[in-house]
Amino acid sequence: MYTAAGQPNREELVQRYVPLVKRIAYHLMARLPANVQFEDLVQNGMLGLLDAIDRFEEGFGAQFETYATQRVRGAMLDGLRENDWLPRSMRRELRRIEQAINQLEHAHGRAPSEQELADTLGMSLGDYQKILQEARGHQLVYYEDFNGEGDEDFLERHFTDTTADPAGILEDKDIRQHLVDAIGRLPEREKLMMALYYEQDLNLREIGEVMGVTESRVCQLHSQAIVRLRSQILGDVKSVSKRRKETVRG
Repeated sequence: MYTAAGQPNREELVQRYVPLVKRIAYHLMARLPANVQFEDLVQNGMLGLLDAIDRFEEGFGAQFETYATQRVRGAMLDGLRENDWLPRSMRRELRRIEQAINQLEHAHGRAPSEQELADTLGMSLGDYQKILQEARGHQLVYYEDFNGEGDEDFLERHFTDTTADPAGILEDKDIRQHLVDAIGRLPEREKLMMALYYEQDLNLREIGEVMGVTESRVCQLHSQAIVRLRSQILGDVKSVSKRRKETVRG
């Protein structure tokens, strides 16, 4: 991986680590909306790889791969940062789904099925699943949840201690436990999908092969799981802030 002069051979190093860049891009795709192109992620990731090669000085082995992974992922995210990952109209639709999940969970004491959610929302199952497909990139917490405008600003509306950081709520031990509990209450297929994606580090195509479904179906299951978790976690945030408000008044 070095030239005769002892300098890193950039061309050989790039060829060696191209698969790493593509693997990171595939893994990020589930967190991004459908309009984000895989090739754009790879292009930005390659810039991160070149930067890692130029900056790293301790040899090109396992340590370099760890360092390069961080630089590549960071370059991909930097390339996306100026774009709105998910339109506000889609976020409004997803908030409707969150409200339907809350309503059905309280009514039945269990996680509602996709068909039940579609019926409650007054749409066909196909239309409901289309929303899930288009919502690729829906995240557990958005920046707007901390500091947005109008109806986007959830945590600021429910956080009463103006001297503290709103993000601190999500670092609360109880909230973390609620997240663990919420994941445990996911339907089995969604729980398996989350484990394969976040614990086993598989991409959507690989998860589809394990579960025997299409890549697009995995994408739908991922969006569905995130909506369920948001519904529960943001509900818990509201409860925490309500208790704090009552404590202050007391």
